[in-house]
Amino acid sequence: MIDGLPLIDVHLHPAHRNGLKLDWDVWVQSKFGGAEVRALYDQDGAMNPDRFDALLAAEGVDVAIVLAEYSPKVTGWQTAEEMLPLVRHNPARIKFAANINPHLHYPVADELRRQLDLGAVALKVHPVHGGFPVNDRALYPAYEICQAAGIPVVVHCGTSTFPGAMNQFGDPILLDDVLRDFRSLQLVLAHGGRGWWYDAAAFLALSDERVWIELSGLPPSRLQTYYAKHSWARLTRKMIFGTDWPGVPGIAANARAVAALCPDDETTALVLSGNAARVYNLKPAA
Repeated sequence: MIDGLPLIDVHLHPAHRNGLKLDWDVWVQSKFGGAEVRALYDQDGAMNPDRFDALLAAEGVDVAIVLAEYSPKVTGWQTAEEMLPLVRHNPARIKFAANINPHLHYPVADELRRQLDLGAVALKVHPVHGGFPVNDRALYPAYEICQAAGIPVVVHCGTSTFPGAMNQFGDPILLDDVLRDFRSLQLVLAHGGRGWWYDAAAFLALSDERVWIELSGLPPSRLQTYYAKHSWARLTRKMIFGTDWPGVPGIAANARAVAALCPDDETTALVLSGNAARVYNLKPAA
């Protein structure tokens, strides 16, 4: 908990170092504590479950969602199986999100079911790193599974500065087809339209009850500037806390900074855990 409130961080990357394509300092953004993050790893390049869980506890995180990513062109390979030692160490605190890439997985439905059977609580798709549009019909069988199961689809919505990223696929307009064709699917916009699409992401969240703004990778001090054209009181009620760890100064520091921007206590509770608990079907500590 953070200052008496449950805290859910829905966006963490405890990547296996052997699967990274990027240089360590580029990926970890060492200005935020590269040495401290390196100390969490074992000699074989895997995140140590004890140390990672202790970090989450120290930062006040009740539930954390760690992300697999199959993007060999840009970031590398982070398989679902590599997330499992963390999840199994403390399944009450640590969950993982599935990831599929239509260039690598066929049929996508089979791969998604496999990762759901491993315990995934959401599906993350990364069009910008994977090099595909989110409305690619090859993804539709996976979306159908998520809709039927009542689990959210998390979409990287915004730019990436990593070499090889295809930022044209971060445009929220591509989600229009998905929202039209899957009428009860929950969509979480990771990074909230970062770069060029803050207004479009905010419009989608405010106009459709199924769309959520996820705050990973966004400095809290800039949030009100990014979304200045929209009702802050309304928009904050559609936000979900996430950090994009390890590329942040600290999870607790970000959570407190976000909480300070919320217009009232009810909204703070929604942003820090309530919305995530509802959308991801989670049960943080009371």
